Amino acid sequence: MRNEASPPALETGEPIDALIARRLSALRQAQGLSLAELAERSGVSKAMISKVERAQSSPTAVLLGRLAAGLGVPLAQLLTQDDEGRGTQRLRPRAAQAMWRDPGAGYLRRQVLERGTAGGIELVEVELPRAAQVAYPRWSGRPYRQCLWLLEGELQVDYGEERFRLASGDCLDFGVDRALVFQALGDGGCRYLLVADQDLRPR
Repeated sequence: MRNEASPPALETGEPIDALIARRLSALRQAQGLSLAELAERSGVSKAMISKVERAQSSPTAVLLGRLAAGLGVPLAQLLTQDDEGRGTQRLRPRAAQAMWRDPGAGYLRRQVLERGTAGGIELVEVELPRAAQVAYPRWSGRPYRQCLWLLEGELQVDYGEERFRLASGDCLDFGVDRALVFQALGDGGCRYLLVADQDLRPR
């Protein structure tokens, strides 16, 4: 497992909590949802949503997952800038890939590639510390397909009622149509690459 310092600042210099606040507010308003309506959909309190939208709280991966599920959008849409008007980049240097660390579990997420406005795949590198667990509810939007390739360590994935235990090199094909729980096993945590294709339904 690589031991990295604090995630670098975004290219714009915008703090990550401010970015999340702006994206959450924009996505909620684009759907015409009040704070109370999003609270009902996501199971996150109205007060907490308000704090996140004012950048007064650093949300965890679990909380962001519930908000994304309530909005019916991929988690990446809360953690990355709107790519409208951004040109296609053939090369994405590591330093230009946005990172976010869960303030609670220490979960580290690197957005290797965002899904473009015209479609395509999304690539995310995730590091889970030893014994860390992250749970996401079933998405309320159109379900899509994901593939997880475990690069280092051991990982347990609960996909609805199914449970899978992965070793380094294993690949799991699943969707967001069921609740998900990711738990690092062993003594050293784990690292994996998540590939999401939002144009395909789960198998």
